Amino acid sequence: MRPDSHNACQDRPIAVIGAGPAGLAAAHRLAHLKKKPLVLEKARQAGGLARTETYKSYCFDLGGHRFFTKIPSIQSLWMEMLAHDFIKVSRKSRIFYRQQYFDYPLNLMNTLRNLGLIESICILGSYLKSRIHPCPREDTFEQWAVNRFGQRLYRTFFKTYTEKVWGIPCSQISSKWAAQRIKGLSLMSAVAHALIGGQPSKTLIDAFHYPRKGPAMMWERIIEAIRAADGTILMKTPVSRVYHHAGRITGLAYRHHQTFHQLDIDHLISTIPLPQLVSMLRPEAPKEIQQAASRLSYRSFLIVILIINQKHLFPDQWIYIHNPDVRVGRIQNFKNWSMEMVPDPEKTSIGMEYFCNQGRHFWNQTDAQLRDLAASELAALRLARPHDIVDSYIVRQPRAYPVYDRGYAHHLHRLRTYLDGFANLQTIGRNGMHRYNNMDHSMYSGILAAENALGAAHDIWEINEEDTYLE
Repeated sequence: MRPDSHNACQDRPIAVIGAGPAGLAAAHRLAHLKKKPLVLEKARQAGGLARTETYKSYCFDLGGHRFFTKIPSIQSLWMEMLAHDFIKVSRKSRIFYRQQYFDYPLNLMNTLRNLGLIESICILGSYLKSRIHPCPREDTFEQWAVNRFGQRLYRTFFKTYTEKVWGIPCSQISSKWAAQRIKGLSLMSAVAHALIGGQPSKTLIDAFHYPRKGPAMMWERIIEAIRAADGTILMKTPVSRVYHHAGRITGLAYRHHQTFHQLDIDHLISTIPLPQLVSMLRPEAPKEIQQAASRLSYRSFLIVILIINQKHLFPDQWIYIHNPDVRVGRIQNFKNWSMEMVPDPEKTSIGMEYFCNQGRHFWNQTDAQLRDLAASELAALRLARPHDIVDSYIVRQPRAYPVYDRGYAHHLHRLRTYLDGFANLQTIGRNGMHRYNNMDHSMYSGILAAENALGAAHDIWEINEEDTYLE
């Protein structure tokens, strides 16, 4: 949203809704600039999707977050917070497809050996056909991918997995997702480079930093710094109302320790999903804005943690499962992020990630049902035997990923135009921008929003528009 030219009132705080990466980065920057932020987070734990959950001393990173950035201010913040608690990790991830493991990034010999010479030639022919006779339009992900990689390569490697993640046909996913998220760095470009040759437009990182016991270490240090500067962070504190008058946000209503509070504020930085923010506005937003908000959609996911009585299972941080015969989309091995994530060196903990819609049948299955499914699929993939599984734990994460369906851009534009009308409101982060940002981009949006609240004029929506790496 546009920055506020109004000088901050000394007795009214700058409020931040949400203590995920973006919200904490905003609050930390405000504290650094000698302002006292108020952060309101409805969950019991900071970090959002980038939090670290703990079960019986086993730590697991909910989303799997590599700490790698090309933004100097973010790298500086990370090093300031963690310093010697950062470890350097060699990246290893693979794709499982047709009972074969493909290196990621793919190399030529591994790809040819797994696909076979005939299939590789067919893929090359399909690619050349797409270059000679491209789709005249690129409105959808399918059209975008086929134009760049050919029909056969698209169907071989990407259609099944993409539809597993998003739950809708690739013909209904906007090409804007590919253009913004992939930007030449993807399994598609890696396979095309391996089979066709030439220089890839991006370089996949082969090493990254990671906190010894997961991302929670980062958020704990940032929270300590904010509180040391007299900032306030309230956990388990949901916001219920956002009041406005004459084009300005004037206050909030929230619940803390079962008591309702109302508070006048000077500026609001919000990281919550845009439909949720619109529903909180009082007076209510116009009906057409409420309708636009209701048409933005999200993909949820749940992760089944399995503790396995095996010292080693596989060497990857995660494996992408392209096999349509199983529902699991990705499998994390937390020991391979950091040995300190697993308290017993004789055991291994993994996370089976399932993408789904909140409230639907799969989401509502019991923990026992999900555990049995994950165990059976792990066995089907020949990664572990069911009798070696000694414990399990389930985490459900609603609204994890903003969906780029074909109508989303129109609805998002209407919401942005309306919310831009509030001089002292900014929405940031993945949910606040309905944009599939990386963690560093979300944190950078928080830093710029904090500076805007004090009179700067950064365009937050330019973040993640640069031609740079993506993971």
